[in-house]
Amino acid sequence: MPERNAAVDAAIEGELRLLDPAVRCSAELLGALLHPDFHEFGVSGRVWDRASVIEEMAPEGNAGSRMTTSRMKGVQLAADLVHLTFDTDDNGRRAHRSSLWRFTGDEWLLYFHQGTPFGAVDG
Repeated sequence: MPERNAAVDAAIEGELRLLDPAVRCSAELLGALLHPDFHEFGVSGRVWDRASVIEEMAPEGNAGSRMTTSRMKGVQLAADLVHLTFDTDDNGRRAHRSSLWRFTGDEWLLYFHQGTPFGAVDG
Protein backbone atom coordinates (compact mmCIF):
# COMPACT_ATOMS: atom_id res chain seq x y z
CA MET A 1 0.00 0.00 0.00
CA PRO A 2 1.35 3.46 -0.90
CA GLU A 3 2.42 5.61 1.99
CA ARG A 4 3.76 9.09 2.60
CA ASN A 5 6.60 9.61 5.04
CA ALA A 6 9.92 11.48 5.00
CA ALA A 7 11.68 8.69 3.05
CA VAL A 8 8.98 8.48 0.37
CA ASP A 9 8.84 12.27 0.15
CA ALA A 10 12.64 12.43 -0.32
CA ALA A 11 12.50 9.81 -3.09
CA ILE A 12 9.66 11.66 -4.85
CA GLU A 13 11.59 14.93 -4.59
CA GLY A 14 14.67 13.24 -6.10
CA GLU A 15 12.64 11.66 -8.89
CA LEU A 16 11.06 14.99 -9.80
CA ARG A 17 14.49 16.63 -9.81
CA LEU A 18 15.71 13.97 -12.24
CA LEU A 19 12.89 14.90 -14.60
CA ASP A 20 13.89 18.59 -14.54
CA PRO A 21 15.58 19.52 -17.86
CA ALA A 22 18.12 21.68 -15.98
CA VAL A 23 19.23 18.65 -13.96
CA ARG A 24 19.18 16.28 -16.92
CA CYS A 25 21.65 18.42 -18.90
CA SER A 26 24.14 18.81 -16.01
CA ALA A 27 26.57 15.95 -15.39
CA GLU A 28 27.17 17.27 -11.88
CA LEU A 29 23.49 17.61 -10.90
CA LEU A 30 22.50 14.34 -12.57
CA GLY A 31 25.40 12.42 -11.07
CA ALA A 32 24.59 13.73 -7.59
CA LEU A 33 21.26 11.87 -7.69
CA LEU A 34 22.50 8.53 -9.04
CA HIS A 35 23.84 5.76 -6.81
CA PRO A 36 27.35 4.55 -7.80
CA ASP A 37 25.81 1.15 -8.70
CA PHE A 38 22.85 2.64 -10.60
CA HIS A 39 21.37 0.68 -13.48
CA GLU A 40 18.29 1.04 -15.65
CA PHE A 41 16.20 -0.87 -18.12
CA GLY A 42 15.09 1.96 -20.38
CA VAL A 43 11.88 2.45 -22.31
CA SER A 44 13.90 1.79 -25.46
CA GLY A 45 14.98 -1.61 -24.13
CA ARG A 46 18.54 -0.39 -23.62
CA VAL A 47 20.36 -1.28 -20.40
CA TRP A 48 22.05 1.73 -18.80
CA ASP A 49 24.58 2.20 -16.03
CA ARG A 50 25.48 5.38 -14.19
CA ALA A 51 28.28 6.42 -16.56
CA SER A 52 26.25 5.81 -19.73
CA VAL A 53 23.27 7.78 -18.44
CA ILE A 54 25.44 10.75 -17.53
CA GLU A 55 27.31 10.57 -20.84
CA GLU A 56 24.11 10.37 -22.89
CA MET A 57 21.94 12.85 -21.02
CA ALA A 58 24.27 15.50 -19.69
CA PRO A 59 25.77 17.10 -22.80
CA GLU A 60 24.70 20.72 -23.18
CA GLY A 61 21.49 21.06 -25.16
CA ASN A 62 20.40 17.45 -24.65
CA ALA A 63 17.92 18.23 -21.89
CA GLY A 64 14.73 18.15 -23.94
CA SER A 65 11.41 19.12 -22.43
CA ARG A 66 10.06 18.25 -19.03
CA MET A 67 8.06 15.03 -18.97
CA THR A 68 4.71 15.17 -17.25
CA THR A 69 4.12 12.70 -14.45
CA SER A 70 0.99 11.14 -13.06
CA ARG A 71 0.00 8.54 -10.47
CA MET A 72 3.29 8.84 -8.56
CA LYS A 73 3.21 6.84 -5.36
CA GLY A 74 5.73 5.19 -3.13
CA VAL A 75 6.28 2.71 -0.37
CA GLN A 76 9.19 2.38 2.02
CA LEU A 77 10.36 -1.24 1.75
CA ALA A 78 13.14 -0.98 4.36
CA ALA A 79 14.83 1.74 6.40
CA ASP A 80 17.12 2.47 3.44
CA LEU A 81 14.91 1.55 0.45
CA VAL A 82 11.92 3.24 -1.22
CA HIS A 83 10.02 1.97 -4.26
CA LEU A 84 8.27 4.53 -6.49
CA THR A 85 5.88 3.88 -9.35
CA PHE A 86 4.49 6.48 -11.73
CA ASP A 87 3.63 7.21 -15.34
CA THR A 88 5.26 9.72 -17.66
CA ASP A 89 4.22 11.39 -20.88
CA ASP A 90 6.93 12.88 -23.06
CA ASN A 91 5.08 14.48 -25.96
CA GLY A 92 2.85 11.42 -26.42
CA ARG A 93 5.52 8.85 -25.57
CA ARG A 94 4.05 7.29 -22.46
CA ALA A 95 5.70 4.93 -20.00
CA HIS A 96 5.00 3.15 -16.73
CA ARG A 97 8.02 3.71 -14.47
CA SER A 98 9.44 2.01 -11.40
CA SER A 99 12.34 3.31 -9.30
CA LEU A 100 14.25 2.09 -6.28
CA TRP A 101 15.85 4.77 -4.11
CA ARG A 102 18.50 3.79 -1.54
CA PHE A 103 19.60 5.82 1.45
CA THR A 104 23.38 5.92 1.15
CA GLY A 105 25.45 7.83 3.68
CA ASP A 106 23.22 10.81 4.30
CA GLU A 107 21.23 11.06 1.05
CA TRP A 108 18.68 9.23 -1.07
CA LEU A 109 20.09 8.11 -4.43
CA LEU A 110 18.44 6.42 -7.40
CA TYR A 111 19.65 2.82 -7.43
CA PHE A 112 17.44 1.22 -10.11
CA HIS A 113 14.94 2.43 -12.69
CA GLN A 114 12.78 0.74 -15.30
CA GLY A 115 10.52 2.27 -17.93
CA THR A 116 7.93 0.27 -19.86
CA PRO A 117 6.15 1.94 -22.80
CA PHE A 118 2.38 1.80 -23.02
CA GLY A 119 -0.15 2.99 -25.57
CA ALA A 120 -3.30 5.04 -25.38
CA VAL A 121 -5.31 2.13 -24.01
CA ASP A 122 -3.86 0.76 -20.79
CA GLY A 123 -5.24 -2.64 -19.97
